[in-house]
Amino acid sequence: MNRYPDYISSKRIPAKTPESIVEDGKVYFGTFDAPFKNLNLLDAEKPCGKKMPDFLKAARLVEWEAFEVAMDEGVLISAVYKTGPMAFSIFVWYNLEDKKIYAWRNLVPKKKGKVAANLVNDYCYIKTSKSEYRIDNDFENGKASAKGFTKGKAGEFAIDMAFERISPLANGVMPLAKNKDGSLRNALYSEKDFFKATGTITLNGKVYKSNERSVGIIDDHKGFYPFKAHYDWLTAMGTREEDGKLKYFAFNLTRNQSVDQDKYNENVIWIDDESFPMPPVVFKHKDGKKKAEEWHVTDEKGLGLVDVTFKLDKTFYMPIHAVVAEAYYALPFGTLSGYITDTNGKRYYVDGMIGIGEDKTTRM
Repeated sequence: MNRYPDYISSKRIPAKTPESIVEDGKVYFGTFDAPFKNLNLLDAEKPCGKKMPDFLKAARLVEWEAFEVAMDEGVLISAVYKTGPMAFSIFVWYNLEDKKIYAWRNLVPKKKGKVAANLVNDYCYIKTSKSEYRIDNDFENGKASAKGFTKGKAGEFAIDMAFERISPLANGVMPLAKNKDGSLRNALYSEKDFFKATGTITLNGKVYKSNERSVGIIDDHKGFYPFKAHYDWLTAMGTREEDGKLKYFAFNLTRNQSVDQDKYNENVIWIDDESFPMPPVVFKHKDGKKKAEEWHVTDEKGLGLVDVTFKLDKTFYMPIHAVVAEAYYALPFGTLSGYITDTNGKRYYVDGMIGIGEDKTTRM
């Protein structure tokens, strides 16, 4: 078992996962060692600080499962979302050959979209006249798969991909706000898993086949966001040479509104069959949000543990303007340089890796 340095809170060391995320109206906050079998956040008492009817709880709960793939030819962010009155599937493929983004979004009324109730044995599904997407979860056996298609202005896209877990999961429940008495609320659950990827992606008739370097991440997400919310996110995944061997490698860096970043964050390194928690990080967007050509991510306390530069190449924007909500959403792709450090003090240089980021602000 790893010995954790002082900058890693005991709350970041995985505890045994309860059967349910909520018991007797109270949310379990912390880091956990296995998927939740019952992600019953709607059973939380006063999830946003006040009692509310069930229909309003359901309206405030934001849910998605993202299925992310990295191949030699490009990287994919795909997902099934349920938020507010709508549900949608999304496919965003960054093609490395021509440095272009190909993107599709398929909207349906909320009741026609399904997000998995858990990752143990449930699935996501959305179908429209021009698309169909299903993500199957079998995390009890360390597996998942995605199959679907979509078409539109960017042409036609299809995926048929199977995942098999490589590393230990990263499963956390974070509070995004506090009550006046100091108790925690606005729970955000996020589980991220790193996988080997096997299968195909087809872009406008061209078939890309997986190989030994193909990998993926599943990002499962359910939460009660504050009325005004923001987060920044950066990830990368692939393989690297370590000690003369090819190893699978990925990381996740996020800065959200967690009320205690030391105790509750989702920053992690995966390297083959190991994972390492990371300290809180801060994001700086050079030249401001909308004009940024470069992000800089460092560990919050200046310990020299994280120092990553993300040079943006192409960015997909998905603004949302509705009666009940507004969102600024930027999904950039680009090239990384710098390093991250595991809890044993080992640095991993990320120079040349393809980075995927998110810069999201919402107002409900």
